[in-house]
Amino acid sequence: MALAQRIEATDGAEEAHPQAVASALRTIETEREGLACLMAAIGNGMGAAFARAVARIGAGRGRVICTGMGKSGHVARKIAATLASTGTPALYVHPAEASHGDLGMVQPEDVVVALSWSGETTELADIIGYTRRYGVALVAITCNAGSTLGREADICLTLPKAKEACPNGLAPTTSTAMQLALGDALAVALLEARGFSARDFSVFHPGGKLGASLRQVREVMHGGERLPIVALGTSMRAAVAEIDAKGFGSVLVTDADGRLAGIVTDGDVRRAIFSKTGLDDLAVDAVMTRNPRTITPETLLAKALQIQEAMKITALVVVEDGRPVGLVHYHDLLRTGVA
Repeated sequence: MALAQRIEATDGAEEAHPQAVASALRTIETEREGLACLMAAIGNGMGAAFARAVARIGAGRGRVICTGMGKSGHVARKIAATLASTGTPALYVHPAEASHGDLGMVQPEDVVVALSWSGETTELADIIGYTRRYGVALVAITCNAGSTLGREADICLTLPKAKEACPNGLAPTTSTAMQLALGDALAVALLEARGFSARDFSVFHPGGKLGASLRQVREVMHGGERLPIVALGTSMRAAVAEIDAKGFGSVLVTDADGRLAGIVTDGDVRRAIFSKTGLDDLAVDAVMTRNPRTITPETLLAKALQIQEAMKITALVVVEDGRPVGLVHYHDLLRTGVA
């Protein structure tokens, strides 16, 4: 591109910048108004139907079959994925494919959640009819309770009619934002009802940084013979030998009952060397840091990393019933990919 053309293109982009930002703000504001309408609807009548839907899905012995056409179909896929990742078995079935054999994926113990803004999506007719014929529970998400989908559903979650962010009022924008928010609300209500924990969440998210952060300390800590431990009264020379042997830059100090009494770090050793007393005449009792920061084997790696960074320490002592069972180093956390 010639220099003059590049300058002209750049100038055009700068001139369009305020308009683009204004458009973005209008879109987000319009969708926010739609979400506000959804909140008002749930707090004023729709909440009862929402609670029934949560109870029906939660009591189901099968899966949640999410379905929808077009943009509603894309939202249905996301809802299915969110449900599945938070403890509610779910899958997406394309309504057109359902009419050509995929209805076999739907079983009597399942719950079908069908999305259609108008409630009259032609491609949903066969899956609606299938649920009625074989007694499969049907939850509708639509803005038209009097539509075919709304009338046939066992539970109808009626979305409020709101202005689309599209200036032509045609492209699904605000409507899909409300569908998505309602799907998230269902997923969160179900995981809360099930007591779905961060540990449960990690089972379905083993990969990447998120998966690493949800692992527990017991999976990476050093324990057993690898754990550097000396008893109260041990000479500093013996403690230094234990630090060197285990290679963690620290040694744990325990009392006569095996409970954690303190920790001696490389920094403590350096300070002791230059003390007036001298290393030869000191026991660990005089040098150790008492009441070091501890965690349990069930602590999540993300929490362990947060403690180390906040306290500016490189190692955390893992304890059970006050007794040291492990040591986790900052480098161990880095290797897991949590940082």
